[in-house]
Amino acid sequence: MLRPDGKLSLDVDPTERLPQDECGVFGVWAPDEDVAQLTYFGLFALQHRGQESAGMAVSTGQRIMVFKDMGLVAQVFDESTLKSLPGMMAVGHTRYATTGASVWQNAQPTFRSFSDGTGLALAHNGNLTNTHELEEWLAELAPQAKVASKKSMDSTNDTSLVSALMVAFGDRPLEEVSMEVLPKLRGAFSFVYMTEHTLYAARDPQGFRPLVLGRLQSGWVVASETAALDIVGASFVREVEPGEFIVIDGAGLRTHRFAPARPKGCIFEYVYLARPDTRIAGRGIYATRVEIGRQLAREAPADADLVIPTPDSGTPSAIGYAKESGIEFGMGLVKNSYVGRTFIQPSQTIRQLGIRLKLNPLREVIEGKRLVVVDDSIVRGNTQRALVRMLREAGAKEVHVRISSPPVQWPCFYGIDFATRAELIAPGLSVDDICSSIGADSLGFVSLDGMTQATTVPADKLCRACFDGNYPVAIPPQHAKLLGIQPKE
Repeated sequence: MLRPDGKLSLDVDPTERLPQDECGVFGVWAPDEDVAQLTYFGLFALQHRGQESAGMAVSTGQRIMVFKDMGLVAQVFDESTLKSLPGMMAVGHTRYATTGASVWQNAQPTFRSFSDGTGLALAHNGNLTNTHELEEWLAELAPQAKVASKKSMDSTNDTSLVSALMVAFGDRPLEEVSMEVLPKLRGAFSFVYMTEHTLYAARDPQGFRPLVLGRLQSGWVVASETAALDIVGASFVREVEPGEFIVIDGAGLRTHRFAPARPKGCIFEYVYLARPDTRIAGRGIYATRVEIGRQLAREAPADADLVIPTPDSGTPSAIGYAKESGIEFGMGLVKNSYVGRTFIQPSQTIRQLGIRLKLNPLREVIEGKRLVVVDDSIVRGNTQRALVRMLREAGAKEVHVRISSPPVQWPCFYGIDFATRAELIAPGLSVDDICSSIGADSLGFVSLDGMTQATTVPADKLCRACFDGNYPVAIPPQHAKLLGIQPKE
């Protein structure tokens, strides 16, 4: 469904602009396996990280074939397509646009040809912050290289810029070129890319976005989340380290460090973005979210009869809240899992239905009850406002909203598409003001320190910029000026 800003949306409320991660990436080197099928399964596991487009590139060892299109993984690929993509290795991608338009030209993997006719296919999760500098460098290296302006509707994403840089060094080995290009990139990047014979992976020095390495019986897998390894039957080896560059080919696996590690993993992965069955920093996301719910109950108790989640992302924290508070847990909302993406502009009638397209209350469960409703975040407040109204109409006696993250105060420049600061509900409003705006009987947020403690990762190893405005890598000067901040390098 299309949002009011024209972007496709799978949000519970199509008028609400919820946080979206830019992408999921997957790479596999396995000459004895059906790599297209493995990539398809891997992308299925990463569908939550991007629903606007999907694609894969497959190498036979002689040539690279790329297939990509707008839509969900199951809409882009079918059995006949997968059978037409034989090969020994592949890279795949699911995309949600934060840089560049939501059009076919920006679907990934990107593809570029070297001067000798061989190819490069590259997939990217993240967002670069120094594209202007990189464009100037590319103009020096290869004046003939064409990367469209970001105001254009053609190939506007920063991934195309990186691809162009990688092929701008003539016949120099890509392994050597990568060690020159990667240190000059700023911002968030988890890359998987390949030539006809070699698979590569790299993660930015801060490790903003997750990237993991897995082992198949006869090959290797690199993916955004451990859940993708599980689904393709790969065993988890380790996380790709921040600042690490990995090369996989017939000679085995080689690793290089292109920059010192300065870990600043995105805390929003723990709250919302990653699948609950994924592990980050050695701990399951589900366990972290349950613990956040427990902390939320300690910090924002409520006198109520029933704790219910906003499915699905609010469920683990609601379970934790119920366990800590002693209040009964129940499923008061039914989610329609089959409401998928469409390309049809919704009518005013559909807009008015809003949240009911995805959620419907169980009246017999909630009627006459004092409810605690646990959700993962508040961005503009539209979803919670509609939800509170719907629950009251279904007979809820009281509605106490509890949020398993602090108020979102700042935009993200590292691969999450938040609303602009002007669109966020939290800046300039007190908790009581927000509570009144959404029509709840009470509203409570978990504290930033409480949420951080639940991750078991030290605060100085996390990026929490969307909550505290402390950006660990320089953001574009024009944005810093508008926000009135002094970004750290």
